[in-house]
Amino acid sequence: MNVSTNVPSSGHAEPLAQRLAELRGPAPQRSLNARSLAALAANPGCHRRAVLDAAGVDKSALAARLGRPAPFGQSPFAIARGVIFESRLKADDYAALLEPLRAHLGVPADGGAPVQVPDLLPRSGPAVRADRTVEALARAAADPDAWTLLDHPMLRLDVAGGTAYLEPDAVVVHGGRCTVVEIKSFPVLDGGADPAKVGAAARQAAVYVLALQQAAAALAGRPLAADPYTEQRLPGSPRSSVLLVCPKDFGNRPTAVAVDVRRELATTRRQLGRMTGIGRLLEELPAGADFDLAADQNGVPARSTEELAASVEAVPAAYGPDCLSTCELGFHCRAQARCGDRVEQLGRGVRGELGSIRTVTQALAAATTEAVTAAVTTDAEAGPDEAAERLAYAAALRAEALGRIPVAGRA
Repeated sequence: MNVSTNVPSSGHAEPLAQRLAELRGPAPQRSLNARSLAALAANPGCHRRAVLDAAGVDKSALAARLGRPAPFGQSPFAIARGVIFESRLKADDYAALLEPLRAHLGVPADGGAPVQVPDLLPRSGPAVRADRTVEALARAAADPDAWTLLDHPMLRLDVAGGTAYLEPDAVVVHGGRCTVVEIKSFPVLDGGADPAKVGAAARQAAVYVLALQQAAAALAGRPLAADPYTEQRLPGSPRSSVLLVCPKDFGNRPTAVAVDVRRELATTRRQLGRMTGIGRLLEELPAGADFDLAADQNGVPARSTEELAASVEAVPAAYGPDCLSTCELGFHCRAQARCGDRVEQLGRGVRGELGSIRTVTQALAAATTEAVTAAVTTDAEAGPDEAAERLAYAAALRAEALGRIPVAGRA
């Protein structure tokens, strides 16, 4: 899904945009897209990613400069497979795509009301395409009896004082409301799909739903509902359930699954709200910190690797093992977590369970203390030799966890 350059808004957002531009330096701004916004929603507590994405920093280039480049991004085979699958769905006047739309949305069969597919000017610039999409959405929503398919519409989304342009696969409009249709190439096997891939698709679709909510609110001249779980039934407003269209089993025949994205939508709105208030995070940066990746005429970088690393370290991260597949800085943050002996390297679930315990060493010490306490409390029932054996075994467990010695089997 493509995104054009984030366009800064005018007025009060200009100082913030200027500060973000200073952090980025003269390097080109990397624009946000639905995948990057969905990744933000997947890890809403990461200040580091919020600052870097708001500033438009090229995180892949930054990771390479820090010495830990990540093999990040979609497989070219997966991209090609997705393009082929979508083209087959939309061939012959969308014949294959209309089949699951009829089953799940009630699109009329052949001979019924025709499905209208307006021209959204696909070869024009993103701003022109976005204006045409708003016009087509308004016309379609004004006729509740008509069925309209918006093929690759261009949507606007306000992000951190700027405008991002997003391009979903399709949007179906009927009855004054619309439904986001996401086309994915991963299969649905026996009625189920990979939960991780479905979750990623739901987070991505939630970004489109939010953009459509903003568009419908703007058309109606009303503010967006404060509660993200509230559906504003405005003309052209989206439903909170999106339609995920995938290959059935291992063939090319499509099947569809309705996915409720209210939870992902609420998380996305909270994260974008944090980015709108990104100034609070910028105030915590030390003087002179920036992420300038540019080089002079002789190819000498403006900032040394040590200076870039210090700037990155100044922004707190919320690392988790899943960051390796969703963020370009995942390998760098993992190395930092390991060097700092942080419990985050074990996963966010473990981090949450351990509470105030922040390092693996502290966790092992706490576990050893529990083992010693249990051994002492049963000392009255056990002989001195058995109590000593339990204490020795607890110490050996701790040593093994620290990678010092192997644990001998108990007799």
